[in-house]
Amino acid sequence: MHSDATPVRPNQAARVKDKRRNWLRDTALGMVSTTSFPAIIGTAAAMMKSSNVFLVGYEKTGGGHCTAIVRGGVADVRMAVHAGENTSQQFGQFVSSSLIHRPPENMEAVLPFTARMDELEGAGEMMGGSAIGLLETRGFPAMVGAADAMTKSAEITLLSHETIGGGLCTIIIQGSLSNVAIAVEAGMDAAERIGELSSVRVIPRP
Repeated sequence: MHSDATPVRPNQAARVKDKRRNWLRDTALGMVSTTSFPAIIGTAAAMMKSSNVFLVGYEKTGGGHCTAIVRGGVADVRMAVHAGENTSQQFGQFVSSSLIHRPPENMEAVLPFTARMDELEGAGEMMGGSAIGLLETRGFPAMVGAADAMTKSAEITLLSHETIGGGLCTIIIQGSLSNVAIAVEAGMDAAERIGELSSVRVIPRP
């Protein structure tokens, strides 16, 4: 029986991945570490806006330390790391940075940067241009109280929370810039009343 259907190419996805891997062989990894989750989000945003790099992800290594990891051409990654250093230093929470030219295949196997890039493809589109607010406390009760105050003060959405050790907890919200700003201010008041406020960030267009 004749069919006009376009034949399926089972190896097409594999070829796309091979093409990407060939491109990645000539790229670099850039890393900037801070002592706060809101700071690392702001740092990563600055890195992404400074040059043509991919955000691979974040590593939380305990004791309040977080690292933003980007990948791209060597010149682009160098610019991104420089931007990340400047931003985290402005926050007063810079720890360290590094640039690795053409990471070896064994490093790819142990630290699966390529796989994580695949997972993150298109993630930015989900944000739809909304603002992001991050409020970090030292202690879980203060974070929960801040989240409660934020949701009751403005029209925002709670996205998630992060813990990075050292008692540091971050609540992450999304909404219009004005609503996020109002909510963050309400959350700050609640966090200071209940426990210890550590850090806040509002990112207009992540």
